[in-house]
Amino acid sequence: MKALIVTLFSILLFSCSNKPTLQKYFVENMENKDFLAIDISPSILNIDKVSLSDSEKKALETFDKMNIIAFKKDSLNNTKFKEEEVKVKAILKEEIYQELMKFGSGSQAASVYYMGEDDKIDEFVVYTKNVNSGFAIVRVLGDNMNPADIFTFIEVLKKANIDMEQLKPLEGILK
Repeated sequence: MKALIVTLFSILLFSCSNKPTLQKYFVENMENKDFLAIDISPSILNIDKVSLSDSEKKALETFDKMNIIAFKKDSLNNTKFKEEEVKVKAILKEEIYQELMKFGSGSQAASVYYMGEDDKIDEFVVYTKNVNSGFAIVRVLGDNMNPADIFTFIEVLKKANIDMEQLKPLEGILK
């Protein structure tokens, strides 16, 4: 019996990972003065669901919320910007994040990642940076999404009547 308890305790102890994740990164930096953090729930979208197609309704139903964190670069925090960029890239290289696509190059670039199985995605991540103004990470959290859902969700966002005042703090970070 004692051996069983020791074995279970060992499994529990070693199964708790200290690896960095985006969720930990968000929590650690949401109060940091160099960062801006915003959580967006489906209610901010103000969408007339009657006007949506069946696939748009399905994509919207898989969406739980979005978390956004942005680092605003200025002349005083260039070193910090580089350090944070290295941290984020290291997190996104973890095997739990699968790269879906990349675009842009040089001073402006973006990448899209996902977490979960190909047809049961729990999280999409968009990482975008501008070497002159900063970077942003957008986590789209949901249940059983698939890659087509993210593109359909983007189309739904175009139809949304979003209160842009709530997103105003992000303005200028990635121009």
